[in-house]
Amino acid sequence: MNTLNKNDINILDLPDEILLIILQKLNMVDVFYSLVDLNKRFNQLIFDPLYIHHLDVTDKTSLDHNSPVDNQVFDQIRTKILPRLHCKVNKITVTSPSMEYIFNTIDYSQLHSLSLVNFQQETLLQYLTSDVIFCRILSDQITHLKVKIKGDIVVKLSNGNEQNLFTLILFLCKHLTDLTISQWFRSSLTDSTFNLTLMCPGSLTLTKMKINVNTFDDCLYILNGYFECLSTLIIDIYKISESTSNIDNTSKLPKLKYFSLISYFQTYAYDKRIVPLLRRMLNLEELTLLIAIVRIKLPYIDGTHLYNDFLVEMPRLNKFTFSINTLVYDNGVKIDLPSNDDIQNSFIKIGYQHLDSYANVMKTGGSCHVYSLPYQFDSFLHLTNSFRRDNFYTVRWLVMNDAYSFEHEFFQIISQDFPFLQRLNVINYEPQKNKQHPSRLIIFAQLYDLTIAFVHIDYIEEFLFETNIRLPRLTILGIKYESLAMVTNNFTNNAARLNCSQLRHITILEPYVRPENFHSYFPLL
Repeated sequence: MNTLNKNDINILDLPDEILLIILQKLNMVDVFYSLVDLNKRFNQLIFDPLYIHHLDVTDKTSLDHNSPVDNQVFDQIRTKILPRLHCKVNKITVTSPSMEYIFNTIDYSQLHSLSLVNFQQETLLQYLTSDVIFCRILSDQITHLKVKIKGDIVVKLSNGNEQNLFTLILFLCKHLTDLTISQWFRSSLTDSTFNLTLMCPGSLTLTKMKINVNTFDDCLYILNGYFECLSTLIIDIYKISESTSNIDNTSKLPKLKYFSLISYFQTYAYDKRIVPLLRRMLNLEELTLLIAIVRIKLPYIDGTHLYNDFLVEMPRLNKFTFSINTLVYDNGVKIDLPSNDDIQNSFIKIGYQHLDSYANVMKTGGSCHVYSLPYQFDSFLHLTNSFRRDNFYTVRWLVMNDAYSFEHEFFQIISQDFPFLQRLNVINYEPQKNKQHPSRLIIFAQLYDLTIAFVHIDYIEEFLFETNIRLPRLTILGIKYESLAMVTNNFTNNAARLNCSQLRHITILEPYVRPENFHSYFPLL
């Protein structure tokens, strides 16, 4: 008996255009392993240059982290598939375990773009210094290179000639036009990312660079003439502080068209370091700023300040995207701080109308956050109760801190306005005023990393008790051990068990000894 309904649709009934879109949404590794040689039509689609031009041999997890491919799966791909597509590949994305098989067995004659993801720094250094085939590809073919270093820290590396990764890459890549180097830093790293005492080869071909660095001196170094054709610089600086270096910060930068500066650490050096740099960019067409400024006995940074400080020097600027936090300390001297309306009007007067802001007056001064709309950044810093509602679809990391308590209803707003939030850091020592059982359960559907180490105990109960908030993807928790033990009643009660059941990592700064119940409460640790 035929049970198929006439309305049933077979995937092969779909047109090629739709099937190709579906394939592009799937992991390429899964497509190779499951669909190659299944039938002639799938083979035509999979080996079509529109699909195969970007060879991505990584396994993307739900958090969009690239992981190595299973050995058995990759062995089949290496032997049965790679030889059939090598001449069609323009770009490769690969992790270190797959490097040897990808490059030492097949010649990719059309390859010009390469993404190296989740590499250990020592492993990458080995490839850059000893793998002849890989170095030849970098030297002869690669024009676009992305490097993502695995782990929390990048240190200066040496191969006996005291060359670091940055220098080696520039030395090897003779035709490079687009370079991205991504890594994270720890607060203990305060030295320059680059060894300024060494001769850097620079580059006569590089036009675009995206990089994370430790210090503001690194930024000045990059713009100090080593990269004559650089027109786009996207830089993330860990800390912007005063310096005794004599690196030039006055020469004009006429070739720079796009500049993006992101720095999460609060800086006192806005006037002495950031402003002089921006005033050098006389032909800039697009500017992106995310900075947190501390000022002593001075007002907030508003539209008037920005115009007089550097915008007046940028006559060709046609796009300005910004998120600027200002923290003012009055040091006992009363300062007439502008209102929120005053701040917004100062931007409107200079031609920027699509923005929002909020300001707070404190006992020691005040704080202000002003940002362009629609919001473009993946982070949102120093959110307070004065926050004004909007749609923040791009934000993945949020930091909340205030001298006034955050109530349950406010977290409800946050969950709605930041629907794709993945990382959350709450700082608040004020107890909640309303501790009644909530009438509406809050769900942070995407949140996997939560830090509640510097909070009143109320916020730990707020987030960990399943009757208040559900965290279905929570895998990383930063917290104080004493608070965690108190809320869970020494890891015996059930109130927080559901939200803690998927935890794979807990960051606790102080030393502690795990009691017997600890392991059963956190089974995946």
